[in-house]
Amino acid sequence: MDRKKFFLEQLEVEAASTRKTIELVPEGQNSFKPHARSMELGALAGLVAAMPGWVAMMIEQDVTDIDGADAAMRTRAVASRAELLRIVDEGLAKSRKALQSTTEEHLMKPWRLKMGGQTLTEGPRYSQIREGALSHLAHHRGQLTVYLRLLEAKVPAIYGPSADEYH
Repeated sequence: MDRKKFFLEQLEVEAASTRKTIELVPEGQNSFKPHARSMELGALAGLVAAMPGWVAMMIEQDVTDIDGADAAMRTRAVASRAELLRIVDEGLAKSRKALQSTTEEHLMKPWRLKMGGQTLTEGPRYSQIREGALSHLAHHRGQLTVYLRLLEAKVPAIYGPSADEYH
């Protein structure tokens, strides 16, 4: 199996869906959250926008420590949809380049995520890219679509029809 080709294809699909979702995020409502334990809209939208770039991070680094040297990767709210889309596009470009430059052998090497000195997850890069980047992106993008619905914004068709696009 050609993992590079597979991940490049998956990245394109997920990035297109992510872009469609981010394009519908209402501006001026970054502090909205549907529940006290939920993330604020701004933080969630920032996270979803940044996640296409995680593939590059997983290829280029052996360890990512979100409380250490990599703390800058933590999600932040941004004021405009245009800025969110710029983050998506920049991350996507970096991840495409990283995938195109990597080898099958490198994708077999371990990658680890740490926080507070503790290893949160570790495994072969290809597995971490699948679960920690692409599947994780789908999860948070799904959360974001719930926020959109609660805010009376349109919800995009992602993996199937949306009442807002096909009604």
